[in-house]
Amino acid sequence: MRILLVDDEPLARARLRALLGECTWPDGGAPDIGEAADAVQAMERLQHADWDVLLLDIHMPGVDGLAFARLLRERPAAPAVVFVTAHAEHALEAFDVEAVDYLTKPVRQERLQQALDKVFRRRPPASSVVQQETAAAACLLIHDRGRTQRVSLEDVVYCKAELKYVTVRTGQRAYIYDGSLHELEQAHPQRWLRIHRNALVARHRVRGLEKGRERTEGSDGWWLRLDGVDEVLAVSRRQLPAVREALAEGTC
Repeated sequence: MRILLVDDEPLARARLRALLGECTWPDGGAPDIGEAADAVQAMERLQHADWDVLLLDIHMPGVDGLAFARLLRERPAAPAVVFVTAHAEHALEAFDVEAVDYLTKPVRQERLQQALDKVFRRRPPASSVVQQETAAAACLLIHDRGRTQRVSLEDVVYCKAELKYVTVRTGQRAYIYDGSLHELEQAHPQRWLRIHRNALVARHRVRGLEKGRERTEGSDGWWLRLDGVDEVLAVSRRQLPAVREALAEGTC
């Protein structure tokens, strides 16, 4: 299970980490835990990886936890939300945004375990998730010169926005896709790694990150090598930390 702690207080996040270390897990393993200090950081983490549950504070600078939870409801396959707050008066609002549970600080380990057990019970079986992915996301429909062609997602190396269209590149050829990168990213979040505002790459195709001499707009000269194509793609300054994190964590 992947758990993202969203709280502007470092001590509160450290406390939750310690409590999670005392919890039990259905698969007998340990959770993958990440942290964010506010809603902006949390959204960045959500854009680059999938999280099963957010332990979310309410009173934070900028976008508060309730507003952030409302935004999450608009995302496909949004993570479960468990509010962890020092303020008990927001409980009714929390369940209006479909929170799984509402914990008040200081949190006890037994109460946190109860909340996680609720999350476990609501998760679909792994086989169901795989079947949904296979049925709904196995291919892209490419409309070209009056013909409709199915392109397997397993064959796609990268997608790049160019002018009004998206170029879908496989190891054999390039296709013009009448859609947007945003739509692709939202429909298949586990599959793609964003490396630039105009480029998504297939995580399983990433070979390595390297520094080159040539620089492009918004780039410090970092390039990504991909299996299946000879060309290298520029990595933007903004996306470079996420690309490095994905390589370090082995998610690509």
